[in-house]
Amino acid sequence: MNRFLLLRLWTLGWLTAVWVLLWGNVSPANVLGGIAVGTGIMVLLPLPKVPVEGRIHFFSLLKLIGVFLYYAAESSVSVAWLAVRPQAPPVTGVLRCRIAIKSDLVLTLCVDALNLIPGTMVLEIDQTRRLVYVHVLDMGSQKAVDAFYRSVRRLEKLFIAAFERDSDWKPSPLHFQEYERYHGVLGDDVATPHEGRDDKKIDDERKGNWK
Repeated sequence: MNRFLLLRLWTLGWLTAVWVLLWGNVSPANVLGGIAVGTGIMVLLPLPKVPVEGRIHFFSLLKLIGVFLYYAAESSVSVAWLAVRPQAPPVTGVLRCRIAIKSDLVLTLCVDALNLIPGTMVLEIDQTRRLVYVHVLDMGSQKAVDAFYRSVRRLEKLFIAAFERDSDWKPSPLHFQEYERYHGVLGDDVATPHEGRDDKKIDDERKGNWK
């Protein structure tokens, strides 16, 4: 209940801040109006409950933020070079990745991170099988494809280290109810316990000819 109450207060504070920013100045009337509007939104338009099933590790989170910022800057430079280089446009395409993240909340954060990195855009998510289909701006060579998968794998490991380590994982009953409600069956990754995370065949480990 304490965690739930804190989450509700955080949501109300965020909605109030957005309301004040929309008005452009901080005043008692705007703050009270934001609280009233935020309370109305939370009561009349409640969002579905999202279970929090792990713990936040501060230093791992800082490392994740640093790596994400590095990838974003590196990708921005690469996209700028692809735009101005005196060559043909890059070969684009859609690649499939299996993400070994169990929580829907953390999976959403990971997808948001991929979308914020220039040159990549998540087009579809298979929630049951934990597959994401990502449009990649440059996949004209095996080197570029391997670099993309390495960045995804590193982000995946950092998200797991920051939010859902196996030692901290406490699955919520909602974790299984949502799969049964929306898919009718439980995905293999959810129903079957794993000893570690290396016992699955990952699609992006295939050796293909990308020429």
